[in-house]
Amino acid sequence: MARAAELTRATEPVTAAAKPADARSPRPGKAARAVVADGRAVHDAIEAVLAAPGESREVARRAYEAVRDQVVADALHAMPVDRLRDLIRGKVTFAALIDAGLETVGAVLAAGPEALRRIPGVRRKTARRVMAAAAQTRESVSGATRVRIDPDARTAEQTALIAALRRYERARSALKGPDLSPLAAEIGRRLDPAARGASRGAMLFTLSGRKRREARDALTELDAILSSKPVTTARKRLSRAEAELEKAGKEQRVTRLWNDYLARPVTYNGLLIDVAELGPAREASQGFLPADIVEQVRVLPLDQSLLKTPLRGYQAFGAKFALVQERVILGDEMGLGKTMQSLAAMCHLAAKGATHFLVVCPASVVINWTREVERHTLLEPRRLHLPGGRRQAAEREWAVTGGVAITTFEALRTMPEDLDVPVAMMVVDEAHYAKNPNALRTQAVSEWAARSRRALFLTGTPMENKVAEFRVLVGHLSPAIAEGLDITDEALDGTRFREQVAPVYLRRNQEDVLSELPGRLETQEWVALEGAAMRAYRTAVVDGNFMAMRRAAFAPGTVKGSPKLRRLVEIVSEAADGGRKVIVYSYFRDVLETVIEALAGRDGVPGVPVIGPLTGDISPADRQAMVDELTNAAGAAVLVSQIQAGGVGLNIQAASVIIIAEPQLTPTMEEQAIARAHRMGQVRPVDVHRLLCEDSVDQRVLELLAGKREAFDEYARRSDMANASPDAIDNGSAAKLGQAIVAAERTRLKAA
Repeated sequence: MARAAELTRATEPVTAAAKPADARSPRPGKAARAVVADGRAVHDAIEAVLAAPGESREVARRAYEAVRDQVVADALHAMPVDRLRDLIRGKVTFAALIDAGLETVGAVLAAGPEALRRIPGVRRKTARRVMAAAAQTRESVSGATRVRIDPDARTAEQTALIAALRRYERARSALKGPDLSPLAAEIGRRLDPAARGASRGAMLFTLSGRKRREARDALTELDAILSSKPVTTARKRLSRAEAELEKAGKEQRVTRLWNDYLARPVTYNGLLIDVAELGPAREASQGFLPADIVEQVRVLPLDQSLLKTPLRGYQAFGAKFALVQERVILGDEMGLGKTMQSLAAMCHLAAKGATHFLVVCPASVVINWTREVERHTLLEPRRLHLPGGRRQAAEREWAVTGGVAITTFEALRTMPEDLDVPVAMMVVDEAHYAKNPNALRTQAVSEWAARSRRALFLTGTPMENKVAEFRVLVGHLSPAIAEGLDITDEALDGTRFREQVAPVYLRRNQEDVLSELPGRLETQEWVALEGAAMRAYRTAVVDGNFMAMRRAAFAPGTVKGSPKLRRLVEIVSEAADGGRKVIVYSYFRDVLETVIEALAGRDGVPGVPVIGPLTGDISPADRQAMVDELTNAAGAAVLVSQIQAGGVGLNIQAASVIIIAEPQLTPTMEEQAIARAHRMGQVRPVDVHRLLCEDSVDQRVLELLAGKREAFDEYARRSDMANASPDAIDNGSAAKLGQAIVAAERTRLKAA
């Protein structure tokens, strides 16, 4: 924590008072001129470093516009010219234009008005109206175009943009540290009079007595400043900055630039948003909170001196919301960086002198939290989730020295009640784990939240199956708000709900704030149950075995015998041809084993490594190792994962194809799993394939959960309870749902 004070101290300006009392001014001549020359060099170097970010930002801005203009031009050259018809009043025929080869809007714009007038049958007035409509279309397309860097295209314009963004990043990093502007000003205002003091002619013949004294004093002060500690420190910084800027200015290899982009897409896209001013709409980035809360959050200056990673605008707002409101739920959709926002809040508090922080999370993400603290902050992570006596020793060390303690829900229950620690902020990741008020872990979370000055709950799915559970989470933070939230009141509309929960709840969705996020294409892959798979399905229905019904399509165990498995191999093969990485999710371990055997077998995809299975039995370290193996694979690869294990706590942006083997029984489980790949840092469009058997349990599950998904979207995504009751969300337990489907399928199969 001492590092916080060191980093936040401002550089004090050096003044004449800094010189020794007996300091003497250099005499006019060579030595004095050397002092002035040195001062001018330091001053100009500081000015160059200060100006570099603005200059490189402008270069990056022009590179962005070149990419955007190329995208717009391509779109216009693909747009038929008769699309202009709706923008032109009166009757216009485009036959003459098309006969002249101007078949697209882009071709019309490239030709220009004079070329149009020379076309037989095109009048001057018609040419003017067509050109005006084409220009209007260009403006409309340009305004709607959002540039996304495409690593699969790698155009010359995009390569130039990446190089410019890299230079801008280096120019900004050169400014890290105390502000050098006051030092430049101190030196700058003394340069001219000191230069006169260094001139023998000026001192002897030109200057009056008062001017000579001022020149002599300026030279003395400049000499003192240049030999002071702040300037000595600044010289080292300037030397490093000049080296960085020189390195950034050199031509980079195309492959190296793109590899750097693929390794750090979040950083590059953040720079792009800054350069192109592509930030999300203010209301969306602020979660549509009431104006009074927004203003309180907005005016708080966020101290980021202990952060290593810059924040997006919406992330800074989320961190400040947690600091201002003190006890809140951050319910941002997955992939928006809730971890970064909580780290930013802790760093702010640490910079102000706070020493102890507590993170509670599932065991599977303890390692990830440790990594994130080390990677993004200057804070000290302390793992308390350790075996035996090591845990007690770690707890005592944290109590004495401070830092970010990271523990699990289960370990939190055993932490000593007499552990006297001033927790500045408690962060609860996957906070919906504490939704059952009767569970011991929920009670432990509630007790520690009450002991902590601030509490920040992180969850992308605060409602999950019952909206009533949201009130439990709110109750840990603000019992008064929870008690006043009558979720059975059908008159409680969206506006009233937002007003009631605004002090404790902030949620933003991906489409609201991540302009660079590639698209997500979802495809339902329907196949027919037949042969051995159909026989296995009928047996499961007769036995009333709901879970066996769900995985019967894979029961034959071969590509030839299982239509689902056959389609899965086809999808993986297509992805492999494009060098894309794949995640296969299933709820069932035996399905995962079948998938692995099929992909690695004679009818599989030769040459494509298959990683897994990643299951709940795998340790967090080994899970991360599997993800790293997928990420580091040179080309195509497949990660086979149990959806509960792979859907929580892992970042798998390397994959851009997702296959879900069977529909899940809660809407959020699939969303969580998909969001592990379709999140900040993803550089390719994500294709989601859901394998489904028609006239089967799959179809019945989708039908019964349709209302459940709609209710989840209504409540959780928009923080809006509409006019529903808890029962609208809860379609029953998995057992009841299974019973209903088994009964329906028995009836259908008998009728068939």
